Amino acid sequence: MSLLTINEIQHTYFTKASTTTALSNVSLKIEEGEFVSFLGPSGCGKTTLLSIIAGLLKPTQGTVLLENKPLSSKKNDIGYMLQQDYLFPWKTIEENVLLGLKLSKQLNEKTKSAALQLLKQIGLNGVENQLPKQLSGGMRQRAALVRTLATEPKILMLDEPFSALDYQTKLKLEDLVSKTLKEFKKTAILVTHDIGEALAMSDRVFLFSARPGRLYRTFQIPDALRKESPFKARNHELYSTLFQTIWKELESLEST
Repeated sequence: MSLLTINEIQHTYFTKASTTTALSNVSLKIEEGEFVSFLGPSGCGKTTLLSIIAGLLKPTQGTVLLENKPLSSKKNDIGYMLQQDYLFPWKTIEENVLLGLKLSKQLNEKTKSAALQLLKQIGLNGVENQLPKQLSGGMRQRAALVRTLATEPKILMLDEPFSALDYQTKLKLEDLVSKTLKEFKKTAILVTHDIGEALAMSDRVFLFSARPGRLYRTFQIPDALRKESPFKARNHELYSTLFQTIWKELESLEST
């Protein structure tokens, strides 16, 4: 049994003046512990699909099953990490990190201790009482990751979480997130426009066609790349070949 099953998803946005179909007949499965990426032209419905999986949007038709059960009964098992960290500026880092636990009524001494220990593990020791404005962008995103992981979601949604960071910070955070998710055996879905990021971090890359978004092709990332950290994977000889292959596919989709 797959952890996540997406079956014949279609979604259409309706306004008074028009209808726009964002996704058409999308079906795929994601296994436990897998890291996958959604890649495709702008407007192909990647974020729409992520929102449907997260339970934030109900599809026009189709189903999403988590552990073979309807998503409506599993919303607490899904974590969401966005481009912006969305830390509350008036709350300390500790208060921000514990917020998800508090809202989901999971906050106790054990879960609090685990969350603060994770904060230390990812290099944020000693910032518990600081405000978000006192931290760099990369540090805030790390705090946001801890907040998301603290509730122990079974699947983590990453919607371009590194795109607002400078390149050096982005590469460091890719390594950190990849290592952390592997250590905790987390399943993750990354939405990105960055081919290199998708290649370096993923087990599989799902390439979507232009609107309406359809699953066009699935790339299985070679084991030689998957066993490396994202930074080292970018320097592997297989990386550039696969990058060029996906680049050409993406270019052909954008020109049609």
